[in-house]
Amino acid sequence: MLNINTLAPSFTLADQNGVTHSLEEFLHKGKRVILYFYPKDNSSGCSAQACGYSSLLKDFMAKDTIVIGISKDSVASHKKFEGNYDLKFTLLSDPTLDVIKTYDVWKEKKLYGKVSMGVVRTTYIIDENGVIIFANDKVKAKEDPLKMLEIL
Repeated sequence: MLNINTLAPSFTLADQNGVTHSLEEFLHKGKRVILYFYPKDNSSGCSAQACGYSSLLKDFMAKDTIVIGISKDSVASHKKFEGNYDLKFTLLSDPTLDVIKTYDVWKEKKLYGKVSMGVVRTTYIIDENGVIIFANDKVKAKEDPLKMLEIL
């Protein structure tokens, strides 16, 4: 996980519609960014987290904050995920793991004694100057959206 009070690494990735976006694009709009990394589209925890963010999106927008989710899933998978849950925010695809690794969320995970590499659910809040002002890698999927709203 990256440290707070450090500059958020730049990135450019495609969204669920195949349109590329950069972190700077959002920051130039004078907005804060909630950047959350999640393991897999359409899984139970990831769906609960995404639906929570989508249902609170107007509250985040009222606080000049944009929500962005990133996983290693494909653009097509993100599009299906968006449609399945009527998600209202940007999902970015990082199949090469470049951004995931840059943000230090690709880690060894253990599940039922099996060890594998995967995305550790992590949420960052980045201020309008591109500085990480909050970081959490102990995210509880269902609670994360409301907790981030309270922190803002």
